[in-house]
Amino acid sequence: MSKAVRRKVYRYTAVFEPDPDDGGFTVTIPALPGCISEGDTFEEAMTNIKDAAALYLQTMKRRRYAVADSEEAFILAPVQIAV
Repeated sequence: MSKAVRRKVYRYTAVFEPDPDDGGFTVTIPALPGCISEGDTFEEAMTNIKDAAALYLQTMKRRRYAVADSEEAFILAPVQIAV
């Protein structure tokens, strides 16, 4: 009989930026600095950022770095700039 593996589930906000020239999306997770991915479609970008975030968190844990547990570290808000 196999043992059930308990995993913590993290929840973050991903920011998808469409590429107007080449199509597709670049995606980042602000709470995980440096965690970035891309995809030719929204669905592909979503799958890729989930994979990137999982690797990011595994690396952080393996190196015993603190992992952002929540998104309280940033605020997402629109900004207007007059030029």
